[in-house]
Amino acid sequence: MPDTAGYLFIGVIAALVTFVSTPFVVKLATRMNWVVEPDERRVHKVPTPDVGGIAMFLGFIVALAIAWKMGRFSPVFDNNSEPLGVLLAAIVIFSTGLVDDIREISSPAKVTGTVIAGLVLVYFGATMFYFRVPFLDVFVLSNDWIPLITILWLMGMSQAVNLIDGLDGLAAGIVAIAAASFFLYSRRLDDLGALAQPNMGPLIAIIALGVCLGFLPHNFNPAKIFMGDSGALFLGLLMAVSTSVVGGRADPNSQTYTPGQTYFFLAPLFIPLFILGVPILDTLFAIIRRAVKRQGVATADKGHLHHRLMNLGHGQRRSVLILWLWTTILSGFVLYPIFTKAQTALIPIGTAAIALSLYTVLHPEVRRVRRQSRHEVESTTELPRPPQSQ
Repeated sequence: MPDTAGYLFIGVIAALVTFVSTPFVVKLATRMNWVVEPDERRVHKVPTPDVGGIAMFLGFIVALAIAWKMGRFSPVFDNNSEPLGVLLAAIVIFSTGLVDDIREISSPAKVTGTVIAGLVLVYFGATMFYFRVPFLDVFVLSNDWIPLITILWLMGMSQAVNLIDGLDGLAAGIVAIAAASFFLYSRRLDDLGALAQPNMGPLIAIIALGVCLGFLPHNFNPAKIFMGDSGALFLGLLMAVSTSVVGGRADPNSQTYTPGQTYFFLAPLFIPLFILGVPILDTLFAIIRRAVKRQGVATADKGHLHHRLMNLGHGQRRSVLILWLWTTILSGFVLYPIFTKAQTALIPIGTAAIALSLYTVLHPEVRRVRRQSRHEVESTTELPRPPQSQ
């Protein structure tokens, strides 16, 4: 398989192309009026282009083409239909999101585009082979189950990224951290000989990391451009592909791990659920919240995790950084123990989680907002004094 330097080179290419092309996309979107206006459920104050997925997609195309031309990646591309399948699926899901960004399409139409992208992945073989249930058994997926599992996995990943994309830089940063973590995870599996080859999971993960890093300077608060559905659905596909062809192909009979790393191999498909814990939890809460209110799953609201942080008193930037740090902690929880044999490997992770929790709820600005709210409540509930006798 390619060496780490080759992967990093491709990641840098993806980042540079995305970074350089984004200002041109901003100009194009402004000229074509592909912008999103401020409203009561959005936090931005001025009309902003929302087709940043175009720049991300360009970064992906160029990086994938260069990897295809490099000899060190020939094991991934030679006699392997999966890269073509990923490319075609990316075109389908990116196009679906772009049409929605420009003129807004219905939720069933977006679901249809996602299903078609999933079927393309199935047709070209970019799917998982195994599904391991911890402490129970490893299930070899039959041809009857592969299409359903692939489509559900893709829909889950794409919606998780789409729903968390509510503040400047939030989704791009979380996916960047997740992609970097999963790249390290896949390389570890490869080093231990537990990953079925050829495998393009590490390549897709490093490209996802690159396009996010290239986009972030333009997307961090105050954002010059949003990624839109074209970017969110596209990133969801990249994460779905990399996680399924790595986590769903780890050798179920591998014994090349130490006792302290057992959980690392008990459920490889559960690793991305930890790494992407922030957007996945946000998605689950959104589904429950809207079901209780008898609203559609696609109904927009301001009950997401980032909105709640802002309601506590954190500004946009601090809310984004807090959620970035939670993603980093969850990634560390998954990855740190497998790179060390120390029995106390999780102590630093737990300490960081406690510190971040305290920072989130005890920040001076949070206490100020709490005092102000308490004062307003007391002012409105104070009983009027009886009139004094003359």
